[in-house]
This record gives sequence, C-alpha cells and structure tokens, in this order.
Amino acid sequence: MRGLEDPCGLSCARGISPLVPGRSAEKYLRPYRSKGGYNFCMRAVIAACCLLLLLGRDKTREKTGTSAAKAVTVPAVIDHNRVIIRADLRLPDGSTESVAAWVDNGNPELYLSRRLATLLGEPVKCGDSECSAPPPAEIVVGGMSIPLAAAKEAKVPLRPVNEAAVLAGGVKAEINIPSTVLRHYDVLVDFVERRFSMGAPGTIPFRGSSAKVLVNGENGLIQVASQIEGKKHNLALDMGSSISFLSGELFDKLAAAHSEWPRMTGAVGSANMWGTPDETKWQVMSVGRVQFGPLFLTDVPMVALAKTTLDFFETRAAIPTAGVIGSNALMNYRVGIDYAHTTVYFDLGRTYKFPDFDVVGLILRPEGDGRFTILGVADLEGQPSVDGVQAGDRLVAVNDLPVEGSTMGQVWSMLGGTPGQEKKLTIERRGKVLSVLAQVKHFLGEAPEEEKKKK
Repeated sequence: MRGLEDPCGLSCARGISPLVPGRSAEKYLRPYRSKGGYNFCMRAVIAACCLLLLLGRDKTREKTGTSAAKAVTVPAVIDHNRVIIRADLRLPDGSTESVAAWVDNGNPELYLSRRLATLLGEPVKCGDSECSAPPPAEIVVGGMSIPLAAAKEAKVPLRPVNEAAVLAGGVKAEINIPSTVLRHYDVLVDFVERRFSMGAPGTIPFRGSSAKVLVNGENGLIQVASQIEGKKHNLALDMGSSISFLSGELFDKLAAAHSEWPRMTGAVGSANMWGTPDETKWQVMSVGRVQFGPLFLTDVPMVALAKTTLDFFETRAAIPTAGVIGSNALMNYRVGIDYAHTTVYFDLGRTYKFPDFDVVGLILRPEGDGRFTILGVADLEGQPSVDGVQAGDRLVAVNDLPVEGSTMGQVWSMLGGTPGQEKKLTIERRGKVLSVLAQVKHFLGEAPEEEKKKK
C-alpha cells in the first residue's frame, strides 16, 4: 500500500469509518478485538478504503479525458482503402474537438487542416505552395493520450477560406497520424473487422505469419524484404496508400516478359488516388505474384512509378526500394507492426477478392469544395470505356445519388458493380446538365462472361 496516499490508513487508525464518513468505526471493530481479529479487520478496512480511492481516481480520469490505458482499440472506417478513425484534440480553452484522423504509416510528415490549426491557436506561416505550424502537443485516441512531439512541425495545406477544413481532396480527415508518431507504439490495423489498435510496446498480442523488417530509425518508414520473379527487392509497407506501386524500370521488364498479365492506361478505382493530371496516363498492371515478407500475393494491381517519384521514396527510406505495397493488397489481413522489435505480422482473416477494378472507367479529381471533375476516360481494348463524357465535365450524380461532398471511396463505391451493369451518370458541362449511360467494365482482367464462354 506504500505507493498510495495514506489517508486510508490514517482515518482507520483514528477510529473513523472510511465507508461512512464521520461515523466511528469502533462498533465495527469491537467484536474482533475480543476474538483477536482486530488486525485482520484493520487490514480489510484499509484495503476497502484504498479501493474506493482508486475508483475515485478512475472516475476523475474519465471526467478529465485522460487515461492510464496502455493500449486501445477503436472502430475504423476503411475509405478508398484508407484507415480513418476518430480522435480528440484539446483546445486552448480546455474543450476538446473530435476530428477524423488518417492513420498513415507510409508518411513521416504530420498534416493539419487550416481550420484545425486555427482552432488550436497555432501560428501558421505560409510559403508559395504550403503552410506550416507548430504541432499540437498530443492527440487522444480512444481515451489514450498520444504525444506528437516526434513531429517537428505540422504541414498545413494552402487552400481557400471555404476549404479550410480540407486536409486532402476526397478524404474526410483533418489530421493524420504519421509514421514518426506510430513508430513509438505497437500498431494493429484490422482491415477485416475494421478496427485500429495502438498501444505501448509489448501491449498488443500479434498473430499470424511474421517477418523481420527494416525500420528507419528517424521516421519509422518500413521496408520489407520481397521477391518478384525470383529476384530480391525491398518494398515499402504503406497502409496509407490506396494502391501499390512498382519502379517504372521493373514494371516495364515484367510487362515485356508477361504479356498475359492484364494491363491498362489510366487510374480508375483504387488507383485513382488524388486526381493529379498524370493519373490519366498512369500505367497499371496486375502483377501475377509478389512475395512480400511471409506473404505470397497474387494478381496485385500496381502502378508504374516515375523515376523522380521513386528517387523521392528512396531518399525518405534511406535505402534502395523497388516500390510500395499499399492497402489494396492487404484488405484480407490484420496487419500488425511491432516497431520495437522491427517485426510485421499478417493474420489472414478472409479470402475475398475485392473487385476494385469492376467500375465505370472515369478518372476523377476531387475538388476542395466537394465536387468531382472528370479528368478523362480509361481505355479498354484500345477504345474509350465511356462515351459521352469529356475532360473537364463535372460528375454531379450516379444513379441520381449526388456525389458532392462524398469521399473518393464513396464515389468509387457508386461507380462500382457487376461488369455489364448500367449506371446513369449526371454530368455538368459548361453550365448544362446532361445524362449519360455508362457500363461497369472489368478492368485488369478478362471479363467474367468471356471466361465462362471459353470454359
């Protein structure tokens, strides 16, 4: 009992009942005095008092929002293959602001929306393309306080006033939890049950097959020893990326050696990450087999990385890398990261094949005001996969469901379906509203009906 405050023992010694304040404990103790049980009673009363004190402390923690928990598990939204959770930030006036937080182990930089930086009272300094602010002291996930001191600064997107709450187009989050913060904890992303766990080292019981990995000691970025076509490569683990990437050089070699691997031009589905102009020209291929640590992944959609982008990834990782395995390849798993022991775990939870590329073949750009611009149309067998739309059109609705204010994941859910299924697209072109009928196509593979005919 020495580690606790002593008022319990003092009150009992003075003959005051800790259970009924102000009343004498003598009548409770008298029977035991004659039977030699006085010491036993004293110990019991002291224990009861101290238990009440501890319970009181727990109640105080609940009221103040703090927690002594060493690990927490919270629900997660998997949106466009990205992991989004709820978190709390304490404001200068003592209140808290609940926000959506993006768990992004593949990004070492901390980002805040301009609205959140203003609420936190942080001084924001802006350059030509980006702003920055001091990082918040902490973020609270499931009642557990997570210090953000590992992030030296918070980057703030430079956006108009009416887009102050936007961290990134098409993503409903106002802060991310980067690898520089995650690397001090045990982390578990359960894509199957849609849960996220985080705790002090040694607090999360990991399951599944495991592999030792390379963890950058400064920023927490992870490289996993991998093999493609019998040759060894390092591939990053990035659950913040909706799609996987491969170096352009390796991509081209594999494409030349495997003409049977499905390939396409244009980023649709989970490959349509941000709606950058170059996504209309992205080369995407379903790589037949990738050994990623202990996993043997098949038919993995991967985008060819430009050399400048690959160089950037290698500089951040401080090690040669051949690409990135994103969350699109891990949706059937519970992925655990034991940063302290540089080990990752993959626990298979299901064997479902996600039809990320059974979609209407639009390439979209999410705007900061919540609208979606059509950048282009993906080709299928040398022909445009959608007729009647033009680059620059606004996508207004899918089957009369408005898309404005939706996330990228929500819009791609609207555009997905069974190959051959018809979707009604409402588009806006230079102030005029038009209706277009478009079919869901089976990209990166042979159409299911054609496979049946061949059999």
